[in-house]
Amino acid sequence: MQRISVIGAGAWGTALAAVACKAGRDVTLWAREPEVVDAVNTAHENTVFLPGAALDPAIRATGDLTEAINADAVLLVVPSQFLRGICREAAPAWKPGVPAVICSKGIEQGTGALMTEAVSEALPGVLFAVLSGPSFAIEVVNDLPTGVTLACKNENQGRRLRDALGNPTFRPYLSDDPVGAELGGAVKNVLAIGCGIVEGRKLGDNARATLITRGLVEIARLGAALGAKPETFMGLSGLGDLVLTCNAMQSRNFSLGVALGQDKTLDDILGTRTSVAEGVFTASSVAAVAERHGVEMPICHAVDQVLNHGADLDETIRTLLSRPFREEFPGSAGLLGT
Repeated sequence: MQRISVIGAGAWGTALAAVACKAGRDVTLWAREPEVVDAVNTAHENTVFLPGAALDPAIRATGDLTEAINADAVLLVVPSQFLRGICREAAPAWKPGVPAVICSKGIEQGTGALMTEAVSEALPGVLFAVLSGPSFAIEVVNDLPTGVTLACKNENQGRRLRDALGNPTFRPYLSDDPVGAELGGAVKNVLAIGCGIVEGRKLGDNARATLITRGLVEIARLGAALGAKPETFMGLSGLGDLVLTCNAMQSRNFSLGVALGQDKTLDDILGTRTSVAEGVFTASSVAAVAERHGVEMPICHAVDQVLNHGADLDETIRTLLSRPFREEFPGSAGLLGT
């Protein structure tokens, strides 16, 4: 796997291009925006989405999708709601045997499809893996130590991808649970908005710790309904990503929640940003999938009500705090306790 292509030149895609380059691979970075292509190729910096981070001149950017996917492995790092469309666009030129590494975190609106489902439908027969975990782009591109989950059903292919991308400071840990890995990465964005609201409303560190912990239970409940392994949610793509995203203003979702908690409107917040806060789009999808499977997810439901249904913030908080007292782990349910 010498030739690695990264589809999507946002902050995370750019950081992953830097990772692959450091691992000694020949890297092509695809961007839809001509100004990003030009900046990466001439200034060796993504001045639009990751300004101030110097890139190796060996990283080559292109706006030609067909050219970009001519590789030994392709990392898909576009916003989740556009992933299916990009894969359909790439499908005619996708070479047999080339794996797709899904790095987008979200659940598709309308269909409720996981990213693995969207990719499988748009690229029939393509072997895929999921890369997820606690990983701020700027820290990755600055070569700070980072651990991630690399989940692939095919163990041999997973090892090949790990060896192609891993280096001493970017450490992929193998898993055979793509569904669990992607669920952790998707739902934590919704919970991060909730934690941001807690911060913005000055409800305290105790409240945030409670929300993180009970949010992890919600992720595990949904994972059980969709066939994921419970232990996945105790790993990097579950607890690890949740803790990081719910505790730092670097997180686009957390910072958006903080602004909501300070009574700013969603339209005003989004109007000042060039980057995507995936939790805004995933909240409605999580709520719909949970309802479809009969899974109780009160925190995610509350965030969806605030974001998408005009619910009053203070009343929504009061409703959550008025829920009946319960056992933390009823019977032998363990992490899946209600």
